[in-house]
Amino acid sequence: MPIYEYYCADCNVEFDKLVKLSEASAVQDCPECGGRHTQKKLSTFATSGSSTSKGVATSSCGGGGRFS
Repeated sequence: MPIYEYYCADCNVEFDKLVKLSEASAVQDCPECGGRHTQKKLSTFATSGSSTSKGVATSSCGGGGRFS
């Protein structure tokens, strides 16, 4: 089950909730005020271990970038 981020318009609280994928779009109760005016936030994520140099993607994974 993924963790989704929500925002409560009633009390301006942001909260995370572990929700089944099939229930992700359903209205979630705010854990602070119990309000039902919540909305799922668009989450972003970060990655590490790779960078771009001169238009060529490189990665810290692997053994030197050559195929054997």
